[in-house]
Amino acid sequence: MNEELLRELVPAVIGILVRRGADFASAEDAVQEALIRALDAWRDDPPRDPKAWLISAAWRRFLDATRSESARRGREVAVDAEPPPGPASAVDDSLQLYFLCAHPSLTPSSAVALTLRAVGGLTTKQIAQAYLVPEATMAQRISRAKKTVSDVRFDAPGDVATVLRVLYLVFNEGYSGELDLAAEAIRLTRQLAAGFDHPEVAGLLALMLLHHARRAARTTPDGSLVPLAEQDRSLWDTRLIAEGVDILQAALARDQLGEYQAQAAIAALHADALAAEETDWVQIVEWYDELLALTDSPIVRLNRAVAVGEADGPRAGLKALSELDEKLPRHRAVAAYLHERDGDLVTAARLYREAAEKAPNLAEKEHLTRQAARLNQKLVSGDHG
Repeated sequence: MNEELLRELVPAVIGILVRRGADFASAEDAVQEALIRALDAWRDDPPRDPKAWLISAAWRRFLDATRSESARRGREVAVDAEPPPGPASAVDDSLQLYFLCAHPSLTPSSAVALTLRAVGGLTTKQIAQAYLVPEATMAQRISRAKKTVSDVRFDAPGDVATVLRVLYLVFNEGYSGELDLAAEAIRLTRQLAAGFDHPEVAGLLALMLLHHARRAARTTPDGSLVPLAEQDRSLWDTRLIAEGVDILQAALARDQLGEYQAQAAIAALHADALAAEETDWVQIVEWYDELLALTDSPIVRLNRAVAVGEADGPRAGLKALSELDEKLPRHRAVAAYLHERDGDLVTAARLYREAAEKAPNLAEKEHLTRQAARLNQKLVSGDHG
C-alpha cells in the first residue's frame, strides 16, 4: 500500500467527521487511529475504496471514544448511529484544515507539528523523529495545539499567508532521520494548490521545486556543503526546474506579485544559468528590490548585498552590507566572501573564522572553517592570486 497516497486522504476524512458532528481534536485522533490500523491491515489486502474504509474506521473509533467518555461521566451517548455523509466538499474541508492547523494563535512549532499530523497524516512518532525530540514531547505539543484551536470554527475564513509560512518552515527543515520534510512540504503545497487557486500558493510551490531541484548538488558524499557557484549543475533536476518555471510564469502572469513569487523568480534565474559566470546578477538585484518592496526584510537586504557584489563588484556589495546590522545571521560570512572577492584575504580569513564560531549548524560551521583555513594557507604560501 502506498503510504503517501493513503496520507493524502487524511484531511478530507477529518473534514467529513467534523461535518458529521465530531469536534476537531476527537476527529483528528480518530483518523490517526484509523490510519495506523490501515497501514497494517492494508499491507496485504487493500480495500477497493480506501477513503470509505478510513471514514468508516475513523467514525467507529470516534463513536467508541464518545461512548467510553460518556459512560465514564454517567451520561448517555448523544450519537448512537452513523449518519449519512451529507453534502460535504472534501476540497473545501481540506482547505479549512490547512487554515485551522496554521491558525495565528499557534506558535510556529505547534502549527508545523499540527499541520504534519492533521494535514500530512504523519504519526506523532514520525514527527518527533524528524524534529529530534522525544515522542512524548511532540505528543504534548500537538495536544496543546489542538486545545488552542478547539474553539475555532472549522469553516472560519483562514489566512493563506500564515499557511504558506508554515509550509515553508516545514520545507526548510529539509531531510531529517527517515522523513524527507522537504518532499513532504512539496506534497502538501501541491495538495493546497490543487484546491486553492492563489498566485502566492503557486509561487511557493515553484520556489520549493526550484530549490529542491538543486538538492543533489548541495553537499558532497561526506556531507560537506557545496556553495551554489561550485555546484555540479549536471546534478540539478531539470524536470523539477522546468515544472517550477512553468508554475512561476503562470503565477506572474496574473500580475499579483507576492514575496514567494519574487523569491521563486530569483531561484529561476539561478537555475537558468548553465554556469555560475552566466548568472544574470543584474536582474537578480532587480528582483531583490521587488522583494524588499514587499517585505523590507533585513535578511533580504543581506542577500541583496551579495547580488550587488556580483553585479557591480565587491566594493559595491560591501557598501550595501555596511548599511546593515552586523548582528544579522550570516553577516560575517557575507562580509568574508565580499572581502575575499576584493582581494583582502587577511580580513576575509578573520571574518570566515568569526562566522564559523556563530554558524547555526555543524555543516555550515565546517564549511566556513575550511574557507578560513584555505585563505590562511594562501597567506602563508604567499599565493594571493
